Amino acid sequence: MLFFVEGFTDIRFVVGLSQLCHLTMVIPARTYEASCLKERVATSGARVTVVEIAGGRVEFQVRSFIQLLSRISAFDVVLAQEVTRGALNANLAGRLLGVPVVNYMGIAPVEYFACRRERRQISLAKHLLGNAVIRTLLHVNGRLTSMWLAMGPYLRDIGKHYCSNTIIGLYYGVDTNFFRPACASERRELRRKHDLPENAFLIFLSSRMSHEKDPETVLLATHAARQRGLPAVLLNLGGGYRDFLSLAEKMGLPDPKQWVLGRPAAHPMTEVADYFRTADVMALASLAEGAAYSTLEALSCATPVVATAVGGMAVQLNGHARLTPRQDPDAMAAEFLWIASHPEEARSQALRARETYIVPDWERSKAFRDLGEILVAAGGRR
Repeated sequence: MLFFVEGFTDIRFVVGLSQLCHLTMVIPARTYEASCLKERVATSGARVTVVEIAGGRVEFQVRSFIQLLSRISAFDVVLAQEVTRGALNANLAGRLLGVPVVNYMGIAPVEYFACRRERRQISLAKHLLGNAVIRTLLHVNGRLTSMWLAMGPYLRDIGKHYCSNTIIGLYYGVDTNFFRPACASERRELRRKHDLPENAFLIFLSSRMSHEKDPETVLLATHAARQRGLPAVLLNLGGGYRDFLSLAEKMGLPDPKQWVLGRPAAHPMTEVADYFRTADVMALASLAEGAAYSTLEALSCATPVVATAVGGMAVQLNGHARLTPRQDPDAMAAEFLWIASHPEEARSQALRARETYIVPDWERSKAFRDLGEILVAAGGRR
């Protein structure tokens, strides 16, 4: 199988794919290096042939299409990550040479792009043009592809507007053996192990810094909870953690160095679960959201989740997490305070979510078993 990536992907998905098939991955050289994926693939033992495409977006678009035309006939099926410009190359090459192509939809492209305008990162003219291009790509790819896999029910419903053959895919799922609950003594030990404040109310923000995310709301909510007497500390892990720390300073929050922590991204297969397991709550605020796997991983650890009721989080977390309105730090602060005063009730809700929702519906083994069946069926139509 050929896995075609136009941007970033996750080591957990690459490893899982490598266990399903003879895998070749085509990926931009810049993001492969910058995201640490190159190092992680090298140390993972995954059996994968990697084709790195050098250059920026335009160069990648041209060079990757040439690579696809020269290589695609050797594969039974192509899996293209996302459904816009990169997928167009894969879908065109597949249609020209008779190779089935499956697109994997992990974000809501129109909604995510609109967040750039909301943040005043782009002009109105650029927003209108970009929106038109994205919608055109979605319609064209929806017609050219064999099928779309969408991460969760929210994205599936969006995808069906463009590709009638859109079904739910679980991406890399949730490894419920790795993301597992910790008792009180384990949580204390994990804090000592990772040099985290033992007596603080630890809020874990496992999110990159991106235009569709809303770290400002989590920062303001944590500050508001502290103002009401909660000894809260906010921890962010990710490649943009320095930007997160800088944001706290720029917002003029009092003494952020005392309660805002930032660290580099932890390895998602060997390290990051410790932080979910030791946290008092996992928080995620977004302007738009697709699937938000970090919230599912937190619930798998029986760690309470407070999240914005937008996109996939509004659909997937309803009844399992504490949902708050968009850009409402006061509501989020109130949920932090409720969890702090009702810790057993909050953890019981998260544990029920693990047992009745995460394990049966999102387990990693199910995700790749289902994906394997889909890819075999798609490849068999050639």
